[in-house]
Amino acid sequence: MQSSTHPTLRYLSTALSLAALMALSGCDYLGIEPASKAAEDKVAEGKAIGGACRHANRALEDCYRYNPKAHKAAVFDGWKDMDVYMRENKLDTIAPVTPPEPAKKPAAKPADEEMITESADKPADKPADKKASAAKH
Repeated sequence: MQSSTHPTLRYLSTALSLAALMALSGCDYLGIEPASKAAEDKVAEGKAIGGACRHANRALEDCYRYNPKAHKAAVFDGWKDMDVYMRENKLDTIAPVTPPEPAKKPAAKPADEEMITESADKPADKPADKKASAAKH
């Protein structure tokens, strides 16, 4: 017994099904990275940054400051893991290549703020002083 569908329609539906399947599975070929892979990469990079900071004898706070976009928990984990590794294997730290940043100077106040601050610093005349000075005159 022959099927009632035309062979061309069957071929066309099979071809469309295969094309849809290939399109859905082809995301890796297009270079689209899944969110979970991006998150894993960010954590791995944070651990590497933390380990490098510990090996270079940098404080954890400096590591955070120099790498503000890094995942802080991953940086801490990398720093801590490297600390344990260095203690177990009795490794010395290396001198950092980049010198620490100099302390930043506070920004200058705008002229309007200085005037407001100066007037706020001056003691205001008390009402009792005004009455006393008015009585003397």
